[in-house]
Amino acid sequence: MYTFSNRLKVFAIVLVVLGAIGVASGFMNSHKSLEDVKVILAEEASHHGPEHADATHEVVKGDSHEVTEDSLKAAEDSHEHADSANASADHNDDEHAEHVLHQIHNRQYAALYVAAFFFMMISLGVLAFYAVQYAAQAGWSPVIFRVMEAITYYLLPGALIVLGIALWAGPHLFVWMDPEVVAHDELIQNKASWLNKPWFIIRALIFIGGWSFYRWISRKYSIAQDTAEDNSNFKKGFRWSAGFLVFYIYTSSMMSWDWIMSVDPHWFSTLFGWYVFASMFVSGITVIALMIIYLKSRGYLEFVNDSHLHDLAKFMFGISIFWTYLWFSQFMLIWYSNIPEEVTYFVTRIEDYKLPFFGMVVMNFVFPLLILMNSDYKRIPWFVVMAGIVILCGHYIDVFNMIMPATVGDRWSIGIPEISSVMLFGGLFLLLVFYALTKAPLLAKGNPFTKESEQFHY
Repeated sequence: MYTFSNRLKVFAIVLVVLGAIGVASGFMNSHKSLEDVKVILAEEASHHGPEHADATHEVVKGDSHEVTEDSLKAAEDSHEHADSANASADHNDDEHAEHVLHQIHNRQYAALYVAAFFFMMISLGVLAFYAVQYAAQAGWSPVIFRVMEAITYYLLPGALIVLGIALWAGPHLFVWMDPEVVAHDELIQNKASWLNKPWFIIRALIFIGGWSFYRWISRKYSIAQDTAEDNSNFKKGFRWSAGFLVFYIYTSSMMSWDWIMSVDPHWFSTLFGWYVFASMFVSGITVIALMIIYLKSRGYLEFVNDSHLHDLAKFMFGISIFWTYLWFSQFMLIWYSNIPEEVTYFVTRIEDYKLPFFGMVVMNFVFPLLILMNSDYKRIPWFVVMAGIVILCGHYIDVFNMIMPATVGDRWSIGIPEISSVMLFGGLFLLLVFYALTKAPLLAKGNPFTKESEQFHY
């Protein structure tokens, strides 16, 4: 049995407390007035130099220096046009300042949502990987089943937190939740049968309920199999796993449409569900590998050898390539076709998010490719840890790129709201996962493939 060390527990609690303080601080500091924003914009403009020179209006006088009636009339017309132009400019400035004000307010909600979704998707990715191993009756993986079951313990609270933040933030994240926006947007009106709050909640509860039910029943049969005299519990778990994978394929795609793609309801991609799946799958596998390395360093999981780590690292490598294939396919097809309502998604990210947009490709593809291509490196724990940390950071930035442009525009940064949110949910993730790890033996000894798994060498 695993014992939750006090040092790790205190570390996780400190993360939660510091994260909560940072999140609260971020929300308090986000309450700016329109005048505050105008001051910010004026300071930014001063750093870039004056954009508009002051206009001067002069009356053209004749050689006799007499002001004629026509020249007076022309001067009056000139002043009227100038006043009208100034009024229009003031109105546009007010609209721009109000838009920036909304972006500043949105940032806190978006940062919280990105972190909450990131840790939830790790747990969901592990649940899918667990179901694949069970349904495939894989012989190498049963010795790490209990680690996977512990990670999936976070799924139910994590998913409910994501749903809660989405409903609490409302129009701060999802503009289709704002009746005023919908009233003036024909495209969103055409999607109203899908994008409406009651149906959004119902779908979310179906997703979460189905995922959590499979997690509960598969764990139940896994524990029962430890003391069973036959393989009946394993067979039941196998059947439930096969059925769950069908449910998962549909619901994970719809979840990605609802919880991510609908933050920008004017854009869509037929590859998006697969793209999000690849991100959550590789992130989940990476966390499994990192947890196994940590537990072995603490003297646990003596039945796990470097061949198991090698296989997990192969999955990290392979799914990273798969993610890149989907990223490039989505990007290339949309960019090449150059349809305005589609390509604007990438134009915004290339113009305003150049560093995170292309940086995540390096972190999620180039780095794993170079580090994990060599077979020998896949067996070296610190190499896998290094690659895993970069992959997880890269996929956090991937989620960041999905959410932030539609909610905060060019007002993004990686600061206190983002770091605090990661600390908050990272600490909660550690608390729940390692608590779950203490609730059952670390070896699923009743699984019929456990002996094969213990003797696995590659």
